[in-house]
Amino acid sequence: MGAGHHHGHSHGGPPPGATGTAAAAHKGRLRIALGITLTVLLVYTAGSALTGSLALFAEAGHMATDAIGVFMALVAIRFAARPATGRRTFGYARAEILAALLNCVLMLGVGGYVLVEAVERLAEPAPVPGARTVVFGLTGVVANGISLALLTRGSKESLNVRGAFLEVLSDALGSLAVVVSALVIMVTGWTRADPVASLLIGLMIVPRTVKLLREALDVLLEAAPRNVDIDEVRAHVLALPGVRGLHDLHVWTITSGMPVLSAHVVVDPGALDPAGQEKMLHDLQDCLGEHFAVAHCTFQLEPGGHAGHEAGLCPLRPAAETCR
Repeated sequence: MGAGHHHGHSHGGPPPGATGTAAAAHKGRLRIALGITLTVLLVYTAGSALTGSLALFAEAGHMATDAIGVFMALVAIRFAARPATGRRTFGYARAEILAALLNCVLMLGVGGYVLVEAVERLAEPAPVPGARTVVFGLTGVVANGISLALLTRGSKESLNVRGAFLEVLSDALGSLAVVVSALVIMVTGWTRADPVASLLIGLMIVPRTVKLLREALDVLLEAAPRNVDIDEVRAHVLALPGVRGLHDLHVWTITSGMPVLSAHVVVDPGALDPAGQEKMLHDLQDCLGEHFAVAHCTFQLEPGGHAGHEAGLCPLRPAAETCR
């Protein structure tokens, strides 16, 4: 009556247990970049305490966000290599999303504090030693430049590494803003340059954090991936020869880079014999593989009228009992 089939396409995210991914080839460089980012984070935190620069504190918070982003990229690589278990059939892939939620809560607090404090300092500027702030800022520019050089090659081969590359790039821009504001203070004595730079960095933190929060909630609520149009998927499947109908179509995301799809496909009777069934599954796989970036697809082939029978499926019973 029906046939289930699971198939992963190479252009989607790696399935649990997969090894040798493009990102995995660059995990050593990601670790070095993470170490550099954490080191600069500590330097900026200490620099903020020594100089009173809000811009340095804001950039420390910015780097904390990006450090977690790079860490999550490494976590994703590790989880992609772990096999699934009978209890956790997708492994611990969702742990990345939970980490993202925690990151969002933390950084919304930091970003909000930076914005409020920057507005207050615009009204009542605090003295900031420009020379020392320049030294701390240049440290971040150089360190982030090294990280960018390490990740440039990988960013062209892996979306995961590209995300980490963009995180570090935003850090470099934030560090540059710190240096510019400190130079302005040194040359002109205009101390409001520090809170202005802080506002710019805070405005980089909050929107990105809100975007990450929205994406994480979409995953937990099993929303369709933004790059997959359900109506378009339905139209493509229904256009295949031998397909009479489609229902129970679901597309969701297990974790970033791991979208999955399941559907019940009503087919002509000839598509249910062994040869026809194999051809239909290949056609469905080729259709999804050519037009949509979905890593795992599960199809149930069924004859017309079978959908009505599914409404009468027996409820869950103890293992010893059967449906009659």
